Amino acid sequence: MAHIDIYTKGYCPFCSRALALLNAKQVEFTEIKIDQHPELRDPMIARTKGPSTVPQIFIGDHYVGGCDDLMALERANKLDALLSK
Repeated sequence: MAHIDIYTKGYCPFCSRALALLNAKQVEFTEIKIDQHPELRDPMIARTKGPSTVPQIFIGDHYVGGCDDLMALERANKLDALLSK
């Protein structure tokens, strides 16, 4: 199973939606709360090579993007394959 990192903030509906999908898939992930750890915001931006909104999602070495990108993978039936790498 691929390692998953998801950068989030509290009270973010897009973060909640992405987390709900990952929880429904019953996969383990590391949630990095940048509102509680603001020092991790700059490393997140460096890792995404620019995007600074949340959520930002990484599955293994693959940069997924945000919530809409994660949902698009699910709709295209490509998320499960990515999660199983």
